[in-house]
Amino acid sequence: MKCISRWFACFLMIAALVATSVVYAHAATVTGKVQFEGEVPVPAPINFGAEKQCAMMHGDKMPVNEDLVVNANNTVKWALVYVKEGATGTYTAPAEAAEMDQTGCVFIPHALGVLAGQKINFKNSDPVLHNVRSACKINKSFNIAQPIQGMTTAKAFAAPEIGIQMRCDVHFWMKGYVHVLANPYFAITGDDGSFTIKDLPAGTYTLELWHETLGTQMQQVTVAQEDTKEVNFTLKKA
Repeated sequence: MKCISRWFACFLMIAALVATSVVYAHAATVTGKVQFEGEVPVPAPINFGAEKQCAMMHGDKMPVNEDLVVNANNTVKWALVYVKEGATGTYTAPAEAAEMDQTGCVFIPHALGVLAGQKINFKNSDPVLHNVRSACKINKSFNIAQPIQGMTTAKAFAAPEIGIQMRCDVHFWMKGYVHVLANPYFAITGDDGSFTIKDLPAGTYTLELWHETLGTQMQQVTVAQEDTKEVNFTLKKA
């Protein structure tokens, strides 16, 4: 009986893997860009104030504020695009932890997307005191001190929540965002303003774009098996 039970369990596992492979083999992809409309703002260098040690970490190349970054091709960096409606099923958080570092007194990356329940390692790579304070509206907020260089603290957000602001109270300019998603269909734009959302089952979905200073937009897209659809957004400063 034990042998039969083990064989049956193995059979179910293999069947599940095959079913998943078939879904991914016929899955759809949505790509696009987040364009910026209007006069491109001049990026302002971070004002480190009296914190000379933070400024010295960057040498002659001062980082800029990242609340609105317009790329060279007139696209927007750090915009989140995700499936807000239409995704069904239960999604397990990846075992691999995400990371948000504090390097040169700046949060890196500026915006991070994770699945609900996924571990995030908050790290201090600087030889100075930092703290990480989350401003949650749905999840439980926390405030952790990181006085030691190389110190890492693991945290996880249990519920989906878009735009959780992360601050370091020691350095007033330090700000980042964590997006906690209910499904794995999301992307954050980079240096070319593009996004790619893969492995979508055939269906109709509502995509939402979220940006910390330019607001939100929604578009609907319908994809068939093995489709590749392009969906573009355009943002402008109010």
